[in-house]
Amino acid sequence: MIVVTGAAGFISSVLVEKLNQEYFFDLVLVDDFSREDKKRNFEYKKFRYLVDRDNFESWLDVNENEVQFIFHLGARTDTAEFNRDLFNKLNLNYSKMIWNKCVEYGLSLVYASSAATYGLGEQGYSDSHELIEKLVPLNPYGDSKNDFDKWVLNQERKPYFWAGLKFFNVYGPNEYHKGRMASVVLHAFNQINTTSEMKLFASHKEGVEDGHQSRDFIYVKDVADVCYFLMNNRKESGIYNLGSGDSRTFLDLVENTFKSMDVKSKILFMDTPEDIRSTYQYFTEAKMNKLRKIGYTQKFTSLEEGVKDYVRSYLMKNKSY
Repeated sequence: MIVVTGAAGFISSVLVEKLNQEYFFDLVLVDDFSREDKKRNFEYKKFRYLVDRDNFESWLDVNENEVQFIFHLGARTDTAEFNRDLFNKLNLNYSKMIWNKCVEYGLSLVYASSAATYGLGEQGYSDSHELIEKLVPLNPYGDSKNDFDKWVLNQERKPYFWAGLKFFNVYGPNEYHKGRMASVVLHAFNQINTTSEMKLFASHKEGVEDGHQSRDFIYVKDVADVCYFLMNNRKESGIYNLGSGDSRTFLDLVENTFKSMDVKSKILFMDTPEDIRSTYQYFTEAKMNKLRKIGYTQKFTSLEEGVKDYVRSYLMKNKSY
């Protein structure tokens, strides 16, 4: 059996669909399944068990001999949440539990880290292990992810194979439930449908034009493809960036959303709130040579292709993947 945590959520549910497409149906989906708005992400998938996240540790103790691999992608991902106790419980300590169980039972593990660990990018965006101790995240969410990365690297006992993936700006189907934490594509789609326009933050940095703040946007289907690759190519354990390797502007992202909707582009700019200006990222871009070096050769979906597929195949049809 293959375990996927966070299975009712965004990235994990897309991974479950990828596994189903590859004829893996002996799956264990772990999450808090109480939210009705997340039900559409898993109700039509093929799987063997649904396990509540609070019961997973005891379930694994009983069933570990049937488990071959764990994808631990479940996490509290709200960057505006400042309850550190909550992050310690759901992100840090829960992840430590899963790591220790993988060591105890000889299981391979892929877990979700985050590009939020890079903070303002003072150290650049290399996934070298030597840089992790120097990183300064901007919020408790980023701290929880970086704290776990640091803890992992200091462990003497490790799973036979393990990989931590620093997700950059992931967008795509199955994020309907994420509210304010959803991608800019979903927010743009909703705003354009309502007002025929989209508002973006103006630039408050010299040399950067309005809308030219840029991020490494990666299509969620590409994330699932990399996870699947790692399950089948357990070559070199470590922490890896997972972005497209190509930074694009918010203007690019939103203009492609308008184009995909066949609506004339109308973009307005508003001041970035003063309380977040000092910690606002103007650029992110994943260094992807480390993943390429272990044999991942598949081309990443371009921003144009990804936004078009997301908007026309899912958002305009109100479909999940």
